Amino acid sequence: MIQYLAQTTSRTQGNKDDFEIARMKELFKQQRAAFRQNPMPSASQRIAKLKLLKKTLLLYKDPLVDALSKDFGHRARFETLVGELLPTVLGINYTVKRVKKWMKPSRRSVNVLFQPASNWVMYQPLGVVGIVVPWNYPVFLAFGPLISALASGNRALIKLSEFTPNTNEIIKRLLSYVFQEDEVAIVTGGPEVGARFSALPFNHLIFTGSTQVGRHVMQAAAENLTPVTLELGGKSPAIIDEQVKISLAVERLIAGKTSNAGQACVAPDYVLIPNRRIEEFVSEFKRQFKQMYPSLKENTDYTSIINERQRNRLVSYIEEIKQSGTTLIELNPANESFGDDTCKLPLYLVINPDPDCRLMQEEIFGPILPIIGFQAIDEAIDFVNARPQPLALYIISFDKSLQKRILETTHSGSVAINDSVFQVLQDDIPFGGIGPSGIGHYHGKEGFLALSKAKSIFKKGSFNLTKLIFPPFNKAFHKLIIATFLR
Repeated sequence: MIQYLAQTTSRTQGNKDDFEIARMKELFKQQRAAFRQNPMPSASQRIAKLKLLKKTLLLYKDPLVDALSKDFGHRARFETLVGELLPTVLGINYTVKRVKKWMKPSRRSVNVLFQPASNWVMYQPLGVVGIVVPWNYPVFLAFGPLISALASGNRALIKLSEFTPNTNEIIKRLLSYVFQEDEVAIVTGGPEVGARFSALPFNHLIFTGSTQVGRHVMQAAAENLTPVTLELGGKSPAIIDEQVKISLAVERLIAGKTSNAGQACVAPDYVLIPNRRIEEFVSEFKRQFKQMYPSLKENTDYTSIINERQRNRLVSYIEEIKQSGTTLIELNPANESFGDDTCKLPLYLVINPDPDCRLMQEEIFGPILPIIGFQAIDEAIDFVNARPQPLALYIISFDKSLQKRILETTHSGSVAINDSVFQVLQDDIPFGGIGPSGIGHYHGKEGFLALSKAKSIFKKGSFNLTKLIFPPFNKAFHKLIIATFLR
């Protein structure tokens, strides 16, 4: 009977996926056809859609907050407002004010040899953009790329995560109020739908997710020569200066680690700190954590792990650390029990774990923070450089020479100095990874450029001096040309 039910469930899911794949292909076909009918939307058209998107998003604020909390088991309301809706609204505001300027053709110089003529670059929409959205910030990571796609004049097909079904329904409803499906449409479903989605011949594909899945996405896109922007993850380190005040260091990192229960691609993954300051750091982290979260289990400010699968993964890290004998400190101010009745987890500090353990090899993506001591700053820099390039790096220091040294000798997708996570919310700087943490970037003007074709144009009038270099060749004239320009 159990086997029959499993087979039936599998067939049902398979039928749903088959339907969604067929629907997805039809939507893609419709969007391509619609783009051909309007390949260069005006600035006023783009701005009008962005403004309506913002207005509708604000109308759906409370349903989105409730749906996200339901999908997570519990998610702090303020974290959704600040981490999802606020950056989306700010991004729309920023883009609306600047899109006309970004669209203007860019005049370029012409070498005297080719005069009289003119050069310029026009920014043309690419066509249909695919957007693959993860479960951790489904609103911000759907709407952020969408803002760039709309500003650039594109159509967009969005694949939402199967782990946020309630949020997906609200996003679908919201977008259907603003757009026809041949402008912007939503696709849902499991891994099979995601794989087929990545294999569509998009004009550009934006994927946010794990490095492992990112490799498959890039491979699928390569079959169509589809350009990709991959926003991946990795282990984002925080380096603490010898001289900085520990209470300040903790203050600048703790919100970045505890927001969304650490389920963020740019959450501080581990801390590098002078050996002599580890004990002080742990003590201060405990104090500030207790002040922020006097209790956890029923605390509406403390977010749950998204599902049992992710919770089990995190618990397996903790069990491995316990068995290794490494110092493990549980931050559980009210000494509550966390069994199978909840997906919430306390925050754990791990002191000097083995660099080869899973906790130090895989992106944590949850409330566990390794703390690694060093004798000299060179050790910390070497530790970072010996590992895959991270999506973010955090420097806690007011020493400008040390800041400069770390900036120049390490590579990462982004850096925040004396803060954490909030570099992602800055509209006027690009966001993206490097190497295993991502390819390409977007946000603000960089998002507009990434999803536009910068088409170069060279124009000549009726007068043509370049015919002087056509055959039959005049040796004296050509000798002058060579002597003047080929040097």
